Amino acid sequence: MRLVIVGAGGTGGYFGAKLARAGEDVTFLARGAHLKAIREHGIRIRSAIEGEWQIPVRAVETLDGQPSADLVLFCVKSFDTESAAELIKPVIGATTGVLSIQNGVDNEETIGRILGLGHVMGGVAYVFSNIESPGVIVHHQLGRIVFGEMDGTMSGRARAFADACRRAAIPAEIVQDIRTTLSRKYVSIAPIAGATALTRLPVKFIREVPETHRLWQMQVEELLALARRENAGLEPDMMERCAKFLESLAPTNYSSLYQDLAQGKRLELDAMHGYAVRLGQRHNIPIPAMFLVYAALKPYIGGPPS
Repeated sequence: MRLVIVGAGGTGGYFGAKLARAGEDVTFLARGAHLKAIREHGIRIRSAIEGEWQIPVRAVETLDGQPSADLVLFCVKSFDTESAAELIKPVIGATTGVLSIQNGVDNEETIGRILGLGHVMGGVAYVFSNIESPGVIVHHQLGRIVFGEMDGTMSGRARAFADACRRAAIPAEIVQDIRTTLSRKYVSIAPIAGATALTRLPVKFIREVPETHRLWQMQVEELLALARRENAGLEPDMMERCAKFLESLAPTNYSSLYQDLAQGKRLELDAMHGYAVRLGQRHNIPIPAMFLVYAALKPYIGGPPS
C-alpha cells in the first residue's frame, strides 16, 4: 500500500516506522533536523513494549512530484491542519484517503473543506509516544488505531489499510460510527492532558492526590454534559470507562500536551480545552474545570510567554 505519513512525530513516526518495517511503501513528510536525521539514519524506535529497532525510510521535505498515495496518515498538530492539508495536495488522487489521527474532534471538517469531503477519514490513535531527539521516537504504552469513513461505509481503502496494519502488527479496527469514537477519545484524553499539563506531573499523581483526581473528574463530567447536549451518542457508563482508562495507564505517563509545554512548543490547547470552552458558551453550560485549565495554560499556547 502506498502510504504518506504527514507529521512524523511520536504518533506518525511510530506507526509509519512499523508500516515501513512490514514492507509497505511509506513516505514521510518531515522537516528540519528531524528530516535530516531520518534521511541519514532512518527512524529509530525505542519502545518499552517492543524493544529498540531502526528502519531506513524514505523522507521528503515536499510532496511535489510524488505519485498519488493510496492513503495519507495525517498526524500533525491540530493547529497545523490547514497548512498540512495544503501540502499534501500533490499526492491526492481520485480515491486517496486522508486519515486524520489527531487530537480534537473537528479536524476532519477542516481537511474536508480543503481537499474535499470524499477524501476524509476519521481515526483515533491510542498511543503514548514522543520524539526523544531528531530521528528517535520513544514509545511508552499502547499502539492501537480505530478508524473509519466519515459516512459510515466499509470502503476498500479502509479494508486495505486495516490489512496493512495487520501485517505491521498494529492493532486496528474499522468502525462505522467514527464520530462517536472521536467523541469517546476526546472525553477520555482531554481531562488527562489538562491535569498532567497543569500540574507538570505524570498520571500517578492524578490517581493518588484526591484534589487532583477531582480536577480530572470534574473535567470528565463537564465534557459528558456537553456531549449529551450535542447528542454525541456516548454510552451511559462513559464516566466508568474514563476511570478505567486512567487506571490502565502507566504511572509515569504524561500527555502530549504536557510534553509540548515542557519543551516550550506551541500547545494544542484550542483543539482540546478551547473547543470545550466554546461549546460551553454556545450551549450556556458552565464548565469551570475545563475553563480553569484553559485559562491557566493560555499564556503558553504559543510557546514560553515573553
